[in-house]
Amino acid sequence: MRMMGYYTEAKPRVQIFTEYEVVMSQSSSLDLNYEIQGNGPAVVLLHGLFGDLDNLKGLGRELQQDYQVIYVDLRNHGDSAHAEHMDFALMAADLRQLLTKLELPAVHLVGHSLGGKVAMEFALRYPQQSLSVVAADIAPVAYEAKHHHILDALSSLDLSTISSRKEADQALAKTIDSIGVRQFLLKNLRLDEGQFSWRLNLAALQHNYPTLAGAVTDGHYSGPILFIKGGASDYLLAQHEAAIRQRFSRVELKVIEGTGHWLHAEKPQIFNRLVMAFLAQHSRTERLGVV
Repeated sequence: MRMMGYYTEAKPRVQIFTEYEVVMSQSSSLDLNYEIQGNGPAVVLLHGLFGDLDNLKGLGRELQQDYQVIYVDLRNHGDSAHAEHMDFALMAADLRQLLTKLELPAVHLVGHSLGGKVAMEFALRYPQQSLSVVAADIAPVAYEAKHHHILDALSSLDLSTISSRKEADQALAKTIDSIGVRQFLLKNLRLDEGQFSWRLNLAALQHNYPTLAGAVTDGHYSGPILFIKGGASDYLLAQHEAAIRQRFSRVELKVIEGTGHWLHAEKPQIFNRLVMAFLAQHSRTERLGVV
């Protein structure tokens, strides 16, 4: 089924941020946990909601043969710092602060789901630092909030009574049927001195979830962006085309049939090949000085 056709160059819309907004964003930035592997052009990998920097390591292991791969935990996830506030502008500012620390003037960005929204937000706010973007099964639009039941299940789990991961899984099974989803969520369970705790900042995620389900900023990014859709997923649809075209002009779309939202885990070889081909193309144009 045809979702989007070829795109023509759209007239750029300039996004203007006030000095107040920029200062507030920078002053609120958090230190992000990260890992670096490989050498070459820099590629940042950004995970989705409830995930961590391990989620895209299958892709990263292939990329690090030719690229410097930076795996990142988003704020309130993994081993990154926690904060009460969480929106796309803040998460983009967190990433910008990390790139400044690493002395990386510009990077390629690959993000899945929430990480894809952060990648798009970063490119729209900091286009000169964004060489290209891959957004995996996500659009820059507002979505229905689908994950309240997961947040409620995790928040209601009394970890003081849990003595093993098996017990935690059994407790979550009362409200979350999928064993795969439970195993994914339980990666966030940490054992320290005999007491389990969440690596996630559940209170912040629950409070800010409506914002995270919302759209990314307006503006325009004229660099290349690849959207990869899971064929059976409803996260990236024809109805999102207008919102995409308003923000991006150099758009490519690929569909991986027989996959859902977790396309990078369901068909990793195809997913990795698509990302690597896109990055190779735009790393070549970068080295040749082609815009």
